[in-house]
Amino acid sequence: MNSSSSMAAADAEEVEVPPYFLCPISLEIMKDPVTVSTGITYDRDNIEKWIFSQKNLTCPVTKQPLSDADDISLTPNITLRRLIQSWCTLHAVQRLPTPKPPVTKPDLLKLLAGAGNTTPQSQIKCLQRLRSIASQNQTNRLCMEKAGAADFLASLIVRKSEAAASSDSELLIKSSEDALSILHTLQLSESGLKSLISKPHFIGCLISFMRSTSYESRAYAVFILNSMLDVADPSHLINLTPQLFAELVQILKDQICRKATKATLKVLITTCSWGRNRVKAVGAGLVGVVMDLLLDSSDKRASEMMLMVLDLLCQCAEGRAELLQHPAGLAVVSKKILRVSHAASERAVRILHSISKFSATPAVLQEMLQIGVVAKLCLVIQVDCGVRSKERARQILKLHARAWKNSSCIPNTFISTYPS
Repeated sequence: MNSSSSMAAADAEEVEVPPYFLCPISLEIMKDPVTVSTGITYDRDNIEKWIFSQKNLTCPVTKQPLSDADDISLTPNITLRRLIQSWCTLHAVQRLPTPKPPVTKPDLLKLLAGAGNTTPQSQIKCLQRLRSIASQNQTNRLCMEKAGAADFLASLIVRKSEAAASSDSELLIKSSEDALSILHTLQLSESGLKSLISKPHFIGCLISFMRSTSYESRAYAVFILNSMLDVADPSHLINLTPQLFAELVQILKDQICRKATKATLKVLITTCSWGRNRVKAVGAGLVGVVMDLLLDSSDKRASEMMLMVLDLLCQCAEGRAELLQHPAGLAVVSKKILRVSHAASERAVRILHSISKFSATPAVLQEMLQIGVVAKLCLVIQVDCGVRSKERARQILKLHARAWKNSSCIPNTFISTYPS
């Protein structure tokens, strides 16, 4: 709820609220009641989250199916809204403001058509209007997508490359930055995201935004790229440029914000599973940057994602070589075992398994013994940390039994459990 609805709810605690004024989902006073196709009325914010964010296509009360998400109609219940406002006035409860009606597709088409061939100043005014419309509710954002707002915004983003040669360069850059933030706000559907992927030079424009001096624009570019690549076909994922990975690595270095860091890691997890993207990422210096971040990370989910990235990179010789060259590479990976989560432990053991299977020189085996990696693997097979982790730990220990079994570096408590 916004501040006004929160205050109204607090005031209403002192008086008995009619049950039909409450949203069946949140049990709070409805500030913008809308009716779905099953005849049940909900608060707009609550039912939009249920349908669009949580991807539910059934009525929460009746469990009857609603239509496809793209065709769901939320009809304003004006009579109930007026009753609620009258009740608030009668009982001295702060009156809820009258919500703005949802935008219509004809209005949007007129707005977009008028902004298509106008001056940069007029386009900025149009973008301000679009931002206001998009910020109101998910229904408006869905209507904007249907009216072609995403194509209009994408065209302004692509025009950023023309800014340097234009007399209105500052205005063009501002309009493209505004378009980028609004495009992120739209939360496009899968079909809308795939349409963006197919646009020539669009990903290249996002890469140029990642080099921007504006942290906000860099973050929005990563957010949009993450959403696009999450639904992209393999043909788009195997042709990514080394420049993209260089910019992603730089964003990780700069630590713009936690959300941008996690979105960047997710992009890397998505892309490093395809083609030679692992080699491109390693060439951009990703291993060292992720190792440095992992060393100081206290965020559970971020640590899991970093280990996932390292696991993918260690599936190529270049990635394993970079990890071994890092002064604390093996030590940091080993340290995360049994300290973060089962998922993190599994990824860390997978990394050690890749190293021990493909890159286990005598020097590497000696380092694993000296820094306690072998002792940690012995501990893994004793505690409850997942069947797959235990099996990989056993495989590593068996694979190098001759090098490690009789070493005094292994604690006596582990000798009896050492695999034969």
